Amino acid sequence: MTITLQNIGKRYRLEWVFKGIDCCFEQKGRYAIVGSNGSGKSTLLKVLSGHLSPSKGSISFVHHDKKISEDLIYQHVSYAAPYIDLIEELSLEEAIDFHCKIKPLLPGITPASMLDILSLSKAQRKEIKHFSSGMKQRVKLALAVCSDTPILLLDEPSTNLDQQGIEWYKELVSAFSDNRLTIIASNDPHDISFCQSQLNILDYKK
Repeated sequence: MTITLQNIGKRYRLEWVFKGIDCCFEQKGRYAIVGSNGSGKSTLLKVLSGHLSPSKGSISFVHHDKKISEDLIYQHVSYAAPYIDLIEELSLEEAIDFHCKIKPLLPGITPASMLDILSLSKAQRKEIKHFSSGMKQRVKLALAVCSDTPILLLDEPSTNLDQQGIEWYKELVSAFSDNRLTIIASNDPHDISFCQSQLNILDYKK
């Protein structure tokens, strides 16, 4: 999957969040979107996911030499962010099964092995609402990273993770993101240490 931005801008009312972005996110690349808090990192990630339309410019998605409509790009995206909630009334086991009905898991990964990846086998029947914030973040990340999609988008992935959780996150991404386009929005060096390229959103504040 390749995402190409041409003169992309986004504004709310009369205020531009960013504009003039010309960039190509290439297949199998790992990219970081950096910038101060409130600078527009999450907004750009939402544009890349198809959740928001740009106010200016054009964005194209190409997968296996075929252009994908912006309306359908959600089928090719896995997305984890602090502001995306889990269904807290479900147990962990039910949450994984429900997710699999929407997004299939990567080849070789099963709902049962997801519990091992999460290291939460003993909590499989526990309702998500009783999880700690760190446990919830692990579930969000594992569901996104282990889904079989060509695009992986992560926003502030180490939010609520302790040091052990951060190391777990790094191992997770290292194990399951080699053959896909991975874009991470964060200022935390732990989050983006393995990224090959950076886009600083502050360069597009005009």
